[in-house]
Amino acid sequence: MKCVYSFSEGKASMKELLGGKGANLAEMIALGVPVPPGFTITTKTCAEFSKKGKFPKGLLEEIKKHLAKLEKQMGKKLGDEKDPLLVSVRSGAAVSMPGMMDTVLNLGLNDKSVLGLAEVSGNARFAWDAYRRFVQMFGNVVLDIDHHSFEHELDKLKKARRVKNDTDLTADDLQKLVGIYEQIVKKTTKKSFPQDPVVQLQLAIEAVFSSWGNPRAIYYRQMNKIK
Repeated sequence: MKCVYSFSEGKASMKELLGGKGANLAEMIALGVPVPPGFTITTKTCAEFSKKGKFPKGLLEEIKKHLAKLEKQMGKKLGDEKDPLLVSVRSGAAVSMPGMMDTVLNLGLNDKSVLGLAEVSGNARFAWDAYRRFVQMFGNVVLDIDHHSFEHELDKLKKARRVKNDTDLTADDLQKLVGIYEQIVKKTTKKSFPQDPVVQLQLAIEAVFSSWGNPRAIYYRQMNKIK
């Protein structure tokens, strides 16, 4: 069973298989609309994961194959220490369910690639802010850590620096915050924040698959009579 499709492989009529987002992106490419490259994991694959609680056989290898193709298209590698490729893991059901399932952004950042992002962007504050947001989002969505644990530390740091807004924090402040966030992850999960971007990707996909069964998604489907 084919589990993964490049955006360029599908079409609008494949919504049941690719989800609304994946099918529409494919249709846009077919029409010549500029769309950043990427790939879609099928709804059938998500359904199989929901039944068995694990990736179907061969899925990870298929994902790695498409990731290699994406890296070639972009001229960057996920987690590269000098110029990292960053990706998003988003949901897309056959019937629109806005905001009901989870998303992970800025995936591919780690303690080394953040330095490359700072260098290539020429903006260290941007890089460390992107990383601290990623650690918080990953910690909450993927590792099931209460987001208030992170927000509490952010508020503490702003109070210590006597500033009101996140934007008033410096690159050094945000770098310190990343370290604190990573300590929260280790204390809560008994494991270090994952530095391997492929591991990050696998865990994020599993979390987005699992969010099909979260309370708000279930309630939304019940209210809108979506099967």
